Amino acid sequence: MVRIGEINSYTGIPAFTLPYRNGWELAAAEINGAGGVNGQRLEVISRDDAGRPQDAIRFAGELIDAARADLLAGGYFSNVGLALSDFAQSRGVPYIAGEPLTDALVWEKGNQVTLRIRPSTYMQAAMLVEDAAKLPARRWASIAPNYEYGQSAVKWFFALLRARRPDVTLVAEQWPVLGRIDAAAAAEALAAAAPEAIFNVTFGADLTAFVRAGQSRGLFENRAVVSMLTGEPEYLEPLGADTPEGWIVTGYPWQSLETEEHRAFRAAYERKFGAPPRMGSVVGYALIQAIAAGMGRRSGTGLEAWIAAFRGARFPTPFGSASFRPLDHQSTLGAFVGRTALRNGQGVMVDWRYVPGETVMPSDAEVRRLRPAPG
Repeated sequence: MVRIGEINSYTGIPAFTLPYRNGWELAAAEINGAGGVNGQRLEVISRDDAGRPQDAIRFAGELIDAARADLLAGGYFSNVGLALSDFAQSRGVPYIAGEPLTDALVWEKGNQVTLRIRPSTYMQAAMLVEDAAKLPARRWASIAPNYEYGQSAVKWFFALLRARRPDVTLVAEQWPVLGRIDAAAAAEALAAAAPEAIFNVTFGADLTAFVRAGQSRGLFENRAVVSMLTGEPEYLEPLGADTPEGWIVTGYPWQSLETEEHRAFRAAYERKFGAPPRMGSVVGYALIQAIAAGMGRRSGTGLEAWIAAFRGARFPTPFGSASFRPLDHQSTLGAFVGRTALRNGQGVMVDWRYVPGETVMPSDAEVRRLRPAPG
């Protein structure tokens, strides 16, 4: 038996984390139903950190000491993921991060015990810059939540955009507190700066409030918007008839993705839960598949055996096969880039393409410059 101590913000952001839990439950059921991995079954012991790093650390200690978890997994917010990564290193157990997107998790604050499933802020920014650099806009504004994820997203988007377009200037920035956005004031401040394009990093209820405030004030008229995560159904579908059209976004076009891997995943998910998958479902499913891949490659016991097993491990996902880059433990899972559209009163992604994660990773030399040497 391999025990996974899973921690996430289930009451903090349920729109994402509840489908995420469904995803890992489906993967665990499939793996255990097939006899486990090398005869070993998976047991997932889950806790809710409610978005608070201090609670995540407390639960992590309980999972290791009382529940005898072999490894830690999960996390949603970037600050929680960083706290869990530090704790896992101090306790000498692997930590497989699912959702935390900050680049620091595998670079500036990376360590040998931490791996990450989702494409990072750098990777998703690089995907969006491919299209953003083709826009005629030179005057840009940004809006992002004022914590690690938002700060990292804005930093990398404009660094990568300016590398392609040195004529770009950032004329306004808005940094609302996560969950407490004053959408009307933010929209008015951005409009007053008269940008030609906007980079948006808000999500969840903040995104919904910002979209509605911006539309009522004409903020998006004749103005390009590039937006991280907005094409994910958790954040796009609540916009309903207010969905803005033509935004360039990263996301998950679950309605129209017809690859063999996705058809099988979607059918199994809908049979088990009676609802279509969300992006969280994909992350939860991939997380457990990645852990199972490490289990299958592990030779021996102890932390070093786990680290060696995960290094370069390849695992199945609903988007196709992915692997962990040995250098920084970042997964090659990619994302979809497309545009928002309104169809029958509902927001969808159109004109999308899949961008493999390995095509938007920084070079090995750049990562070595950013990442601390193993201690």
